[in-house]
Amino acid sequence: MAYIVDRRLNSKNKSLVNRERFLKRYQKQIRRAVSDAVSRRNITDMEQGESITIPKRDISEPVFRHGQGGKREIVHTGNKEFVEGDRIQRPPGGGGGGGSGSGDASSGGEGMDDFVFQISQKEFLEYLFEDLALPNMVKRQLLSMDSFDFHRAGVSEVGNPSQINIVRSMRSAHARRIALRGKDRRRRREILAELEALSLLETTDEVEEQRALLKVELGHLNVKIHAIPWLDDFDLKYNLKVKMPRPSPKAVMFCVMDVSGSMTQDIKDTAKRFFFLLYLFLKKNYEKIEVVFIRHHTQAQEVDEETFFYARETGGTVVSSALNLMGNIIEERYSPNQWNIYVAQASDGDNWHEDNQHCHDALVSSILPFVQYYTYIEIGDRDPQGLWYLYEHLQRDFVDRFAIQRVRNNAEIYPVFRELFRKHAGEEVG
Repeated sequence: MAYIVDRRLNSKNKSLVNRERFLKRYQKQIRRAVSDAVSRRNITDMEQGESITIPKRDISEPVFRHGQGGKREIVHTGNKEFVEGDRIQRPPGGGGGGGSGSGDASSGGEGMDDFVFQISQKEFLEYLFEDLALPNMVKRQLLSMDSFDFHRAGVSEVGNPSQINIVRSMRSAHARRIALRGKDRRRRREILAELEALSLLETTDEVEEQRALLKVELGHLNVKIHAIPWLDDFDLKYNLKVKMPRPSPKAVMFCVMDVSGSMTQDIKDTAKRFFFLLYLFLKKNYEKIEVVFIRHHTQAQEVDEETFFYARETGGTVVSSALNLMGNIIEERYSPNQWNIYVAQASDGDNWHEDNQHCHDALVSSILPFVQYYTYIEIGDRDPQGLWYLYEHLQRDFVDRFAIQRVRNNAEIYPVFRELFRKHAGEEVG
C-alpha cells in the first residue's frame, strides 16, 4: 500500500497537511469555541468562520536538551542560616509581586500571550455538526438516474487501460503460448533426441545427410517458436465494472414554529436560532432533502424560508392547526412508503386548553405512526406548560421516534441540538 502526502503550500505559504494536524491536535479547544460562538452570534452570522483562542500553555511542547553525562564531582556552597527542611521566608519588597518595577503586578503568573488563529466557514461547519445525523434514515427507493455505484462484474476483453487485470492477462498469455507452441516444442525435443542418437553412430555420408536435414528442420522450428509473441492484444483482460442505480434516502423535514402572542421576541429569537442551526445542518449534510416551513398562531401557514425567519405576524395559539396542516401535506405530497419524514417543533408550551386533545388526536392518527423522528423543544424559564405534559405522555408510547427537550436561553440551544441529533451506531448522512 502506498501513501501519498501532498506537501504543496496553500495560500499564504502555509502547509495544508500541517494545518490539518494542528486542528486535530486542538479539537477540544476548537469545539469549545464553536459552541460559544453559536450562543453569542446573530442568526445571519451563524455560518461564518471563527477566531479560536488557545492559551499559550496549551500549545507548549516538550524540549529535549543534552545533559551533562559521565561521572562528575561538584562542591556546593553551604550557608549559616538554614538546614535541610527549613522554610524560606519571602524576600522583603513592595507590591504584591515583590518586583522592583514601577507598574502594578499581576496575580496571574502567565507571561505569554494567547495564541489566536482563524478557522474557515467550511471548518466551522465541520466542527459545528460533527457526529450528528438524522435518526432512523431508511433508503426506501431509487431516486433519479444520476445516482450510481460501480460494482465489479468479472472481466472483459475490452476496457480502459487503467482497469487492466494483470493476473488474468498473464494467465491468458501463458495459456496461448502453451497452446500454439506445444506441437512444435514436442517435435524439437524429438529432433534433439535423434541428433544425439546420430552422434553415437559411425560417420557416413548417409548419417551426415540425415543430420543436416534434422538441423535445417530444427532451425525452422526455433524461428517458428520464437515468432510467437510473449503478450498479444488478445491476451489483455480488463476488470469489468457496471453502473448500478444507488438507493438514496428521500427525506423531508417539517419545521413548525409557534409565533403566537405568548411567544416573546427573545423566545422567538431562540426558536429561530434552533431552526437556523437545523437548516444549516440539513443543507450541509444531506443533498436530497426537502424542508417544509410552517408558522402558526390561531391559523397555520406553509411559508418560504424568508417568511419563516423574518415575518412578524402574530396572534393567538392553536397548535392543532399546524399539526393538521402537516398531516394534510404528508398525505398529499410525502407518502410514508417513499419518504423519510422528520419533524422539528418549537414553542413556549402555551396552548388553548381545549385544543390539547385535538393535538393528541392529530399526532396519534396522522403524524407519529408515519414519521422517522419527531423533536419538540419548549423554550422559556417557566415551569413546563400544558403542551409539554401532552408530549411527555406521547413520548412514552413512541419512545424510539419522539424526543422532547427544554431550553431556557440561547446558551442551551447548541447542547440541546447536539443531544437531539446525536449520531448513533450505523447511522449515516445522506
